[in-house]
Amino acid sequence: MARALEFVLTRERIPVLAAVVGVTALAWTYLVLMAGSQHGGMAGMAQGAVASPPWTTMHFVMMLGMWAVMMVGMMLPAAAPMILFFAMFARRSREQGHNVAPVSAFLLGYIAVWSGFALVATTLQWALDRAALLSPHMATISPILGGTILITAGLYQWTPLKDACLGLCRSPAEFVLKRWRAGSVGAFRMGVEHGAFCVGCCWALMALLFVGGVMNLLWVFGLTLVVLAEKLMPKGRWIAKALGAVCAIGGIWVLVGGLRHGAL
Repeated sequence: MARALEFVLTRERIPVLAAVVGVTALAWTYLVLMAGSQHGGMAGMAQGAVASPPWTTMHFVMMLGMWAVMMVGMMLPAAAPMILFFAMFARRSREQGHNVAPVSAFLLGYIAVWSGFALVATTLQWALDRAALLSPHMATISPILGGTILITAGLYQWTPLKDACLGLCRSPAEFVLKRWRAGSVGAFRMGVEHGAFCVGCCWALMALLFVGGVMNLLWVFGLTLVVLAEKLMPKGRWIAKALGAVCAIGGIWVLVGGLRHGAL
């Protein structure tokens, strides 16, 4: 533990770690303030979306911004080891006279990919809202849909694609050494690639937001802890599979209950 702490808290990593913590804190502060707002906040936007479809362009943009900030708050902590390793490798390359981009270029690429995912999620939310399948807290009111999402997410946790993406997310050294590119464009592309693997690893977990409620901060925080456990804990792969089994069983239970009661 002491050596791990020393590895993180070296001089070149302290500013990077502080930036990651700061951005994450800002994202969660935004989410908490918006969730607690009674006028114009996340709850208000959600209720407005249900009560008066179709959405306006401004409403869509506001929801897109909320999703983008949420993805930063949820995913950036788990990406910290990759960002810190990139910073260390970039410093050593710079000392050897190579053209190296700042860490911000890598981070920008990573955030760009998750912002693209936020656009997809916002569009899906709009479609589900138009179909009257969401509650004011943006959780599905359809047992069939909720059960299907749970089963899909659970099964995906056991797929080779999930395992491959999770493996790359858990191996910063392997990713950086095999995919290193010089310059700002190269660093941005590396950030995009890492973001793509991260989306490949976690998209199904993010879909669970529509089951527990996008506006449910306890649910959002719980999923954030799951992502951290999968990527950072020694038994992360088994945690992913165990969660998959729980989701699949829970999804079957919800689906059977919905069919039994004739709910759609």
